[in-house]
Amino acid sequence: MSSMIPSPGGTPVPGTIPIPYAIALMFGTVILSALIARAVWKIHIRRLHASLMRMLDAAMKGSLTEETFDESLHSALESRMHDYLAAAETSVQAAAAERAHIKELISDISHQTKTPVSNILLYAALLSEQELPADSAAYVKELSAQAEKLRFLTDVLVKMSRLETGVFTLQPADTPLEPMLASLQTQWEPSARRKGLALTYAPTGAHAFFDAKWTQEALGNILDNAVKYTDKGSVSMEVIPYELFVCVKITDTGIGIPEEELALIFRRFYRSQAVRSEDGLGIGLYLAREIVSREGGYIKVSSAVGTGSSFQVFLPAGARKDAAGAQILSKL
Repeated sequence: MSSMIPSPGGTPVPGTIPIPYAIALMFGTVILSALIARAVWKIHIRRLHASLMRMLDAAMKGSLTEETFDESLHSALESRMHDYLAAAETSVQAAAAERAHIKELISDISHQTKTPVSNILLYAALLSEQELPADSAAYVKELSAQAEKLRFLTDVLVKMSRLETGVFTLQPADTPLEPMLASLQTQWEPSARRKGLALTYAPTGAHAFFDAKWTQEALGNILDNAVKYTDKGSVSMEVIPYELFVCVKITDTGIGIPEEELALIFRRFYRSQAVRSEDGLGIGLYLAREIVSREGGYIKVSSAVGTGSSFQVFLPAGARKDAAGAQILSKL
């Protein structure tokens, strides 16, 4: 059988390409065209990626500028991305301005309320030093107590507002735990002694990655509840090191927490029916959890009514580099 293209008379035409070669050439041309198209497409994709990366970098640095785009599909995508990033940058700038305004407002509120409350306490103290009738002395004592509550409320609300609005950020560092435990014991031991409670902590050489000031605030809120709601027995603090975290465990022999309320106690302003008659606002545990979570840690609690409670505060182990990343993610 001939492989040449036959003439109408059935004989091959000289100078023509054999059929198998023609088919191979055709497929080769198609494949080559496809490879060229794919290479061109890859070049376009790389250019698009590079352009988008430049936009993202500029947006992250706050230096996004106007660019010229043509009407191609890729450039339409670039234009959309540019518009989105520009809007996002505007939102970030607006949020920063709003945060600055809130910071100034909180500072003003704090100053404007602290001064008159301090004056009330001062005048109440001066009155208490005078010889007053019994009923007047009782009124002065109650005035001082209510002014102290007002000052406490103002301080707590200012702290909560600053933390929630990001007015300031925590600054975790590799820090020894024992000095903080000793300070907590010194601060709460008088209250525990007045109730006949033993307040102790176990010596430790452990370190953790935390902001010393705010973590002491968090642990202090938990310890305050432990002393307040324990009528007999003890309150203890101990440190348990793990591989990734260091646990600060605060245990009491107090009234305990019903199981159905364990998921509610960290809510803002939540107070159990069993302690409504006690002084408090219901934001101590809320603040404790917010502070610890922003440091990359967490809190666990176990309790039994009539037996006591155990709060386990897990802080990132010392020098953990990913704690800062956890702090950022907790704000999202």
